[in-house]
Amino acid sequence: MRRLCVIGAGYVGLVTGACFADLGNWVTCIDIDKAKVKSLSKGVIPFYEPGLAELVKRNLRSQRLSFTNLYSEGVPDADFVFIGVNTPSGTEGEADMTDMSAAVESIADCLTKYAIIVNKSTVPIGTGDWVANQVQRKNDKAAFDVVSNPEFLREGRAVTDFMNPDRIVLGCTKRAAAEQVAALYATFQCPIIITDLRTAEMIKYASNAFLATRISFINEMAAICDELGADVEEVARGMGLDKRIGRAFLDAGIGYGGSCFPKDVSALAHMASIHGCHPQLLRAVMEINRDQRHVVVQRLRGVLGSLDGLTIGILGLSFKPDTDDMRNAPSVEIIHLLKNEGAQVKAYDPAAMERARKLIKGIQLCPDAYAVAEGSDALVVATEWNEFKQLDMARVKSLMRQPILIDGRNIYDPAEMRGMGFVYYGVGRGIPRILNGQAR
Repeated sequence: MRRLCVIGAGYVGLVTGACFADLGNWVTCIDIDKAKVKSLSKGVIPFYEPGLAELVKRNLRSQRLSFTNLYSEGVPDADFVFIGVNTPSGTEGEADMTDMSAAVESIADCLTKYAIIVNKSTVPIGTGDWVANQVQRKNDKAAFDVVSNPEFLREGRAVTDFMNPDRIVLGCTKRAAAEQVAALYATFQCPIIITDLRTAEMIKYASNAFLATRISFINEMAAICDELGADVEEVARGMGLDKRIGRAFLDAGIGYGGSCFPKDVSALAHMASIHGCHPQLLRAVMEINRDQRHVVVQRLRGVLGSLDGLTIGILGLSFKPDTDDMRNAPSVEIIHLLKNEGAQVKAYDPAAMERARKLIKGIQLCPDAYAVAEGSDALVVATEWNEFKQLDMARVKSLMRQPILIDGRNIYDPAEMRGMGFVYYGVGRGIPRILNGQAR
């Protein structure tokens, strides 16, 4: 059993701390938010992530996991200090290192014995060297090494991803330090890549940029499919059977969101630009993703004309299912665009309602999907929750003022929906022609 300290109790830090505790280590999680620490110490987690609450409670009971807002209670005795703080986008798309800098300063103040500082946060290339320099400058007597260990956790699947990784990436200047971190993951049967600090940091950015590129690629194909009468779902299936391509992340829709893809693609493009590169592909990926939000409003305007005074229902608010995270969620921008058009907006999400109340003003939040449908002139599916796939669509149609369905996640069968009398628009599923008031 090793002593670990995890800085930051957000998605990355809390999942890392709870999972390492469950693997039998002593873990202290530090967060400067005193209210969050108080709640976590009682087993109440500040966001929805399947399986995480049970994991935290179990390890609190076993006393392998604890929470504090004091660096002095976690850093001095730690063998490993993991940094899992937020690095949001700055004004120019760069990674904002404010929280990272504060964490490094506080760690340096509290180092009293040799420890390995492990970067879990997604940070600009070169941050590992910067951390080492900052700690050495602040505490020239500190004994430490720095290892980059980027996370590859999907929100909604974070605990599963941690416990069943595709690979472990470790960057270092001293291989012995990386091997000590690798030993923490020894129970996992997966490849462990040990490389230099900058390459490890780049692997994280390159991975997320590639996945975002796949999403924007299939969305561009969807736009072409709509105009030429092809079905993007079948196109993606046909592409995905090619072993060189694969099916993952080829789901057309209203674009990616969340805390990772938007800021990581933006940060990588910024780094490339300031170092004299020309990241045209990354810029195109971001532009296509922004355009996908506009498609919804364009479709609604095309079939309804003016949206002023009409009621539009939104099914799903979180950026993806199985999370309550609304950071960069397509729903937020779509709602903003609809309100600017004069529309009244109703919405429901299985998990994100509390966050929505704080984030979005001037809309009606409903208790369920049927309440959203009641009296609506159109429905927009913004998040592919399983709950929405199981709706009684005949009932939904009967509640609506006009049976117009914009399926932003392609969760319904176009022929079935049109057969039921919906004016149905998917993404890349063909644009229906309206003849005598009926979709064809």
